[in-house]
Amino acid sequence: MECPACGNQLQQVTAGDVTVDVCKGGCGGIWFDNFEFKKFDEPHESAGEELLEVQRDESVTIDRDKRLKCPKCDDTVMMRHFFSVKKQVEVDECPGCAGFWLDAGELGKIRSLFKTEEERHKAADEYFEEVFDKLAAMQGEDEAKLDKTRKIANMFRFIYPSYYIPGK
Repeated sequence: MECPACGNQLQQVTAGDVTVDVCKGGCGGIWFDNFEFKKFDEPHESAGEELLEVQRDESVTIDRDKRLKCPKCDDTVMMRHFFSVKKQVEVDECPGCAGFWLDAGELGKIRSLFKTEEERHKAADEYFEEVFDKLAAMQGEDEAKLDKTRKIANMFRFIYPSYYIPGK
């Protein structure tokens, strides 16, 4: 397989009972097939030194703004998104095969974000609760504004035809 970031040939590395593809001697990125990444994303899970410190060529530069193509799926562009609600690490995920591409150093950063999967889910729940509370407050404000607008429009209904009254 070819590295989606720098074009180097990916090499297989076995860590524990999982074989992943790494860009040794290139950009230092790692390709995880579907479900492989879950075995390495927490600090208590054995990732092997080879995955945390992939040998890379410091002269290789990658364009982080460039959308990457999946190394497994033909012509499929990967989606870039934050790994967690902390919004500290962006990962590339293939919508076709569900594989993950991590740039050099990202695995170590991800492993330092949360100690467990439960902690990550709790942080996500708290974040979404906060977002939904803000949305509910905004909806309440909008409904109050709409009610005021209706009252004003009703006061002037003798001037406006009924189809100008908001919400009708």
